Amino acid sequence: MTDDRSRSTHSVPRRRFAALLGAAPVLGMLPWMGGCSASGMASYEGPVSDHFDGARFFNPGGTGPRGLMDLARWKLNGNDEDWPDAYPSPFPPDRPPRRVEGRALRVSFVGHASFLIQGAGLNILTDPVWSERASPFSFVGPKRANPPGIAFDDLPPIDIILVSHGHYDHLDVETLARLWRRDRPRIVAPLGNDTTIREHDPAIEVSTADWGGAVPLGNGAEAVLEQVHHWTARGLWDRNRALWCGFVLRGLGDGVFFAGDTGFDDGRPFRRVAERHGPLGLALLPIGAYEPRWFMAGQHMNPADAVQGFKLLGARQALGYHWGTFKLTDEGIGRPLADLAVALAAEGLAPGRFIGAQPGLVWSGTVGP
Repeated sequence: MTDDRSRSTHSVPRRRFAALLGAAPVLGMLPWMGGCSASGMASYEGPVSDHFDGARFFNPGGTGPRGLMDLARWKLNGNDEDWPDAYPSPFPPDRPPRRVEGRALRVSFVGHASFLIQGAGLNILTDPVWSERASPFSFVGPKRANPPGIAFDDLPPIDIILVSHGHYDHLDVETLARLWRRDRPRIVAPLGNDTTIREHDPAIEVSTADWGGAVPLGNGAEAVLEQVHHWTARGLWDRNRALWCGFVLRGLGDGVFFAGDTGFDDGRPFRRVAERHGPLGLALLPIGAYEPRWFMAGQHMNPADAVQGFKLLGARQALGYHWGTFKLTDEGIGRPLADLAVALAAEGLAPGRFIGAQPGLVWSGTVGP
């Protein structure tokens, strides 16, 4: 393993940029995809730590993200599988209740990395994206292959929003602003992401914390920010100026782990969560955007990785996300489901233990309304 502080970002000729469209995890590296400024995120200012060198965050002992020359190599020489224009979900749009009280837990999948988690009288959204594209622009970038599993107007009052990191397919400032205007939710994010959100709308309030930080959510629940293996950027020159994380939700059902985005990293993120929190009731784990492996392995799990992570966590149930909504990488739209089935069979796990979520899916101990 190499420390990603030793890696450098390379430039590519502007004539190649058109070939790079469609890779949302790297859209933030391109100056013309960085919004109004080529600089993207403002620099976080804080004390040096084991994962912050005073200017940028990094994965301790882990691999760093690939540079732009590798990106060009992938996009110009990859084995890209076509996606259909539309990939309808088998589930009807969900109309969630206003509240779910007590220890009961209801989880509804919106799409990509967006879940509505209801329990303990709280309504919590993860990485909410209701925009048509995972991009800073409305006219270019990965476009939805299916509508959100909950119509925006059918959302109950939102109390908490968890933002895992700053990539455009996870931090959608337009959706955050809509939710803020409507509900004034508490927004929780890892260090540095508050600047990106407030640059869009200075009125939005954001609570930030470092890895290991615990944020009370009310009603006896709390969110703990956990170290995962990823990176972030929104412009060409702002790589890792803000932090990334997963979240463990305690006091909701038997506990929930939302991984955000992560590479497998030899299983270390999952061992840490299991050691700190014990067996959890539900794990929300990414299973898509993983091909080609030489490029993506350090930042995104494939289904086989996710199954191994699930086993290391010791959770009772897993729902797989980060597939089938936005085309980010080379694998076909349905391949994560097929690869998940193969990985579960190889480990002797029942298919119902780890379900590939599609928009509108509702889990409350079983899949159903």
